[in-house]
Parts: sequence; C-alpha cells; structure tokens
Amino acid sequence: MSATQSTPVRVGASAVPYGHVIGSEKWRGTELAQLLQGKVKLLFEDGLGLVDFHLSHRACVLYISECDLVSGNAFRRRLVRFRKATDLKGVVIAERTRLSDQYFPPVQDFVVLELGMTLLPVSGQSEAAQLIFHLVQERSRESGTNPFLGKKRSHHSEASILQTVQRIPGVGRVKALQLLQYFPSIQQLSNASLRDLEAVVGRGIASNIQSFFTQT
Repeated sequence: MSATQSTPVRVGASAVPYGHVIGSEKWRGTELAQLLQGKVKLLFEDGLGLVDFHLSHRACVLYISECDLVSGNAFRRRLVRFRKATDLKGVVIAERTRLSDQYFPPVQDFVVLELGMTLLPVSGQSEAAQLIFHLVQERSRESGTNPFLGKKRSHHSEASILQTVQRIPGVGRVKALQLLQYFPSIQQLSNASLRDLEAVVGRGIASNIQSFFTQT
C-alpha cells in the first residue's frame, strides 16, 4: 500500500509497445489474464500503483470488481487519486452483476459526470478480457499498425462508422467500439434486435440505438 501511495502511476502508458499490455502483478493467474494470454503480449510488473493494466497510446484500465462496488467507497478515492496524478486516458471497467447492480447508477454518475472518465460495465472477467483486447486493437489501428488483423477496412470508413455510432445518445467511444465488435457495420447494428443489443450494452442504450436509427 505504501508503494501505491508514493507512486500512484508508476509506468507511462506511452512507453508500452503496440500489441502489448502491462498488467499489475496481482492479476497473474486470474481468469482475465489467462484469456488475454495468446491474444496480446501480456507482461506483469509489480508496483504499478493505481492502474491495473497499461495499454499503448497513453491508455490504461482501472478495474472495479463486484466486491469493490459492494464493500464501500475505497475505489472512489482510487479513481480521484488517478485523475489528480496523471493525464493518461483511463478507462474504468466495472463488474455490473446481479449483486452489484443496485450500486451501479451512482457509480456511473460519479465516474462519467464528476470525473469525466469512460465507464464500461462487464458481467465478469471473461467479458473484460474481450474488451481489453478490443482496446488494444483500437490503439493499434490509431498507430497505423495492427498485428492482430489481416485485411482491414479503410481508415476513413472505420472512422466514419465509429463517429456515426458515437452520435447515439449514451454511446461513447468505448461503448461504440464494443458495439462494433458484435455488429461491425451500420446495417447490422440498425437491424439488430432489441434483445441482441441489450446483451451487449443493456436495455437503456439498446432502446436509444433503435430510436436513433428509426428517427434517422
């Protein structure tokens, strides 16, 4: 704990090579780490401070577990300290489960409205691994090199699709990337059923998506 307090963010994410993820040692052997191995080059370091995973392009992930949400406000202090300590692009991944669901709305307001950070709910570590992998892919696309994808759509086409999806109320950049992982074209997204959309982003945003394309 003393190391975390003295060095809130020890590794600069700008130094992480594309296609790599630097994870806190505490994640070694977890389901999330096992699922990431083989998809990305996952390296572990001790004493990363407040950050759980560093990605390239000055991005990082702070993970809030179901236990964190239920047990109190320690995670809030952690996020505030992160915001004060660095200008890295922090993505908050939080476990929204049956047990933690009642605690989620105020956390969403705190993270998004008060701190101005991206909050991405997941059902557990398996879904979190998919999202982290997708974030790594996006960082690689921004660099112009993607070691994971063979044939790529044109950059302008991808940017146009991403911008369109982000126009949907309640859909930010990360959630747009999450949607495009399951519905890779505007046509597929606009034709998706409410049930399929809910499985990815929840009922509220699923309704926003259908309303957006109906009005458009």
